[in-house]
Amino acid sequence: MKILFLFLAMVCSMPSFAAKWKAKHVVLIGLDGWGAYSVEKAEIPTIHNFMKSGSYTLKKRSVLPSSSAVNWASMFMGAGPELHGYTEWGSKTPELPSREISHYGIFPSIWGLFRDANPTAEVGFIYQWDGLAYLVEKEAINELVHATGKDVPSGQADEAVAMRAVSYIKEKKPAFVGIFFDEPDHVGHQKGHDTPEYYQKLKELDAYIAKIAEAVKEAGMWDDTIFILTADHGGIDKKHGGKTMQEMETAFIISGKGIKKNYCFEESMMQFDVASTIAYIFRLEQPQVWIGRPMKQVFK
Repeated sequence: MKILFLFLAMVCSMPSFAAKWKAKHVVLIGLDGWGAYSVEKAEIPTIHNFMKSGSYTLKKRSVLPSSSAVNWASMFMGAGPELHGYTEWGSKTPELPSREISHYGIFPSIWGLFRDANPTAEVGFIYQWDGLAYLVEKEAINELVHATGKDVPSGQADEAVAMRAVSYIKEKKPAFVGIFFDEPDHVGHQKGHDTPEYYQKLKELDAYIAKIAEAVKEAGMWDDTIFILTADHGGIDKKHGGKTMQEMETAFIISGKGIKKNYCFEESMMQFDVASTIAYIFRLEQPQVWIGRPMKQVFK
């Protein structure tokens, strides 16, 4: 009995890597091609509820060009293309020499930074566009899932992303998970941005986000989770990559534990500030090569 008491005392005194975090879980949800211009027009009640229960800006700017790989890289890597070197829509390797290379072999991102500080934490990355796999430290992620739609009856890849995310959250209760839809970008290219088809796709994605939120509740994580919803770029007509605000401005919505409610912040935010804000939540020290700034004003 004495040995048992000593064991319990030792376990209770063990420091938890989560004790210092602002929340025990972060759920990062990205929608490719989701322009900020659409937020107030769209029928997206789940996203609107996250805005009411949290903080947001509709003026987060992409880096240039306003295309996918360069902006996802900037979002993850806390710096712009001048430093990380990914400069094009479909960059798989840096076109410019990365200013710094981590022990993972690429420019340091939030995924590797988190893993190095928390070797036993559960980390997930569930994505639709295969280009994202080249922008993260795969060895730093427990659950790396490329959802293609083959494992759902509808055959729709965005549904597959949502369903894999739901099951993963319920089963593993990850400390940090990224969930990335390759929509509404496809619809924007095929039918056009700011069209009825574009808004219908946003409505569908909102329903998937509702399922992800419900999974967080069912997993018992809700009270200790911070959600972040954002995008790589917007679009105009059937394209993106240019220098219009429709292409460059995207939403950043953050909601959950310790976040101010119904707060629209006015401070400038750039794509690379997303990584810095996540690092701030997890109390991670930024690499010197990062230039991002955490959005500290959103925290209570």
